[in-house]
Amino acid sequence: MSDTDNRKISPGLKIALEYGPLIVFFAVFMLARDRVVTLGGEDYGGFVLATMVFVPVLAASILALWRLTGRLSAMQVMTLVLVVVFGGLTVWLNDERFFKMKPTIIYAIFAGLLGLGLALRRNWLELVLGEALPMQHEGWVRLTRRLVLLFAAMAVANEFVWRTMSDTAWVNFKTFGLPLIMFAFFMANARLFNRYALDNDEG
Repeated sequence: MSDTDNRKISPGLKIALEYGPLIVFFAVFMLARDRVVTLGGEDYGGFVLATMVFVPVLAASILALWRLTGRLSAMQVMTLVLVVVFGGLTVWLNDERFFKMKPTIIYAIFAGLLGLGLALRRNWLELVLGEALPMQHEGWVRLTRRLVLLFAAMAVANEFVWRTMSDTAWVNFKTFGLPLIMFAFFMANARLFNRYALDNDEG
């Protein structure tokens, strides 16, 4: 059991499995965004077609991660469930709005759960990531507060983009904008990680 839990894969393969499906979605959309494809007597635009490809590719990548590492994070499981549900609704109803709402719901859930944990004085982020990123409790509290604000802002931003901009603008925002925002956030918090790292604790 412990051998399964401790299996590791190369960073390059992990990144490919985590971000590969998003790149596939982007590529299919860019190739098919001006086309209409008829399947089973139904006409599908490029966005729905890209979603149709993305859902099984994401499911396969997450299954591969589970098989290779023996574990999945709560975030990966939640993402898969929401992608299957909202991606399935998008294809079934031929309505792209469902898939575009998915990031809003994911970020709102994360913000709500982290905020609820703080209100209950239970830092769930620390419970999940504390072993991988040893840090003093105060550091986890500060990071969690900032993440609540970040996720809430990203939920609002996603709603604004998909409701007011073109499909292409939203796909670019989803593929590049949101990951870059997350990367910039953690880079901006590097000082917090260093300040509250357990190695810096006088104890």
